[in-house]
Amino acid sequence: MEEPRKDLLMQVEGMTCEGCVQAVTKTIRHLDPGASVDVDLAHGRVHVQTLAQSIDVAQALSKAGYEATAMTG
Repeated sequence: MEEPRKDLLMQVEGMTCEGCVQAVTKTIRHLDPGASVDVDLAHGRVHVQTLAQSIDVAQALSKAGYEATAMTG
């Protein structure tokens, strides 16, 4: 049986453009290729449905140059 995906909402600082949206999406999908990623650039939030833990997502985004904190998950 497949593990259920977690519904995470992350606050991500440092996203300023469409390139940032692509970088954040690519970073999360590197952790979980099947992740659903929805970036709200205007509010600096990222909604993710993933198998990864929120701490792992935050750490990966930090390594990519973004300060990320979990709002849920």
